[in-house]
Amino acid sequence: MSVVLRTEQLSKQYRLGVINRRMLYQEIQSRWARWRGKEDPHTLIGHPVRTEKDGTFWALRDVSFDVQEGDVVGILGRNGAGKSTLLKILSQITSPTEGRVLIKGRVASLLEVGTGFHPELTGRDNVFLNGAILGMTRRDIAGKFDEIAAFSGIEQFLDTPVKRYSSGMTVRLAFAVAAHLEPEILIIDEVLAVGDASFQQKCLGKMSEVAKGGRTILFVSHNAAAVESLCTRGIVLDDGKLVFAGTQTEAVAQYAQLQKPRTASLAGRADRKGSGQIRVNAVELREAGGAVIASARSGQDIEVWLHYETQVPGELDDLTARITVVSELGVPIFTQLNALKHQPLAPLPPRGSIVCRLPRLPLPPSLYRINYSLNLGRRGGLRLDALTDAADLPVEAGHFFGTSDCPSVQAGLCLADGDWRVEPAAER
Repeated sequence: MSVVLRTEQLSKQYRLGVINRRMLYQEIQSRWARWRGKEDPHTLIGHPVRTEKDGTFWALRDVSFDVQEGDVVGILGRNGAGKSTLLKILSQITSPTEGRVLIKGRVASLLEVGTGFHPELTGRDNVFLNGAILGMTRRDIAGKFDEIAAFSGIEQFLDTPVKRYSSGMTVRLAFAVAAHLEPEILIIDEVLAVGDASFQQKCLGKMSEVAKGGRTILFVSHNAAAVESLCTRGIVLDDGKLVFAGTQTEAVAQYAQLQKPRTASLAGRADRKGSGQIRVNAVELREAGGAVIASARSGQDIEVWLHYETQVPGELDDLTARITVVSELGVPIFTQLNALKHQPLAPLPPRGSIVCRLPRLPLPPSLYRINYSLNLGRRGGLRLDALTDAADLPVEAGHFFGTSDCPSVQAGLCLADGDWRVEPAAER
């Protein structure tokens, strides 16, 4: 296979500053006057623009990698790592400050919702407009129009002005056009997060189909499970620098290591309830192997560690520990108690950790919170320590069902496994 895309010491620098004039023409006049050394200080509104000496920002720095023909490359990184800047350079939307990019073949990109769409035109008109911008001829667009419309799923609204579309409808149409362009290289940013769960799966299926056709895809996503199952290679960016390039599985593991472990300190919480005979001073999320993690994945085995201290360990032999996972709106999802499985926590050392293991975490991607309480006796008894919103539980899409498919939280607050089959009708 040949190299179809190569970056060499790619860097992009932005100047930090403020544009804060009343009108654009005033900003241009001011910059021209400043360049000539004749700027009138009385024309300034707000803060003056910072010069290069005041500060610059490198969104990318010395990024070099090759992409082979037919590769499906997942690009991972935290917010601000430089992923979108990289894709804009590869899509020729912006130019690099240093370095160069070599591309072989036609490129189609879907970076932002509705890029190239005119709000006053209908969806039908925008299909032809956007297709032309992406390099398709009118004959090509007309020949694929029915496929584009069917894929978007909004056929009945194609003669409605786009300004009346929701963001989800717009991204459906935009992706449908880009996916049917049949480019040699398809570049996709995290815009798929705008669509609903069924459309996201439809898009992933289309990308898989495109990849099997031998074309090259660059795919930015925070869905590690999708990257692991769809991609053949992975790239990880951090602070504008390339920190890893290799297999998709190794890239996902490297990306996970970049996440800062979360240890929620509770030392200063004044809203706790209970007698205080035992106090939880921190909550940690860990993998089943013991490593502290920043977030969990659907279907992953995790542990919730409650780090505690007590001055009276001998008086707590009948301790009941409870954790409740709630949604962002405070709706309880599930509760776990050690008493449910008759697992006593005695003898209790003066300092230690109470650990609750949660196998195959049954949560769709979202942000959840953990409440806990420590009581004497299973039926409530004496409350010793309790806190609401003790820690965050961020959950990313994972392999709960053994695939990368994972419904969004809008489809239900909990995941449930199941098996499907067809039974023939009984003979009469």
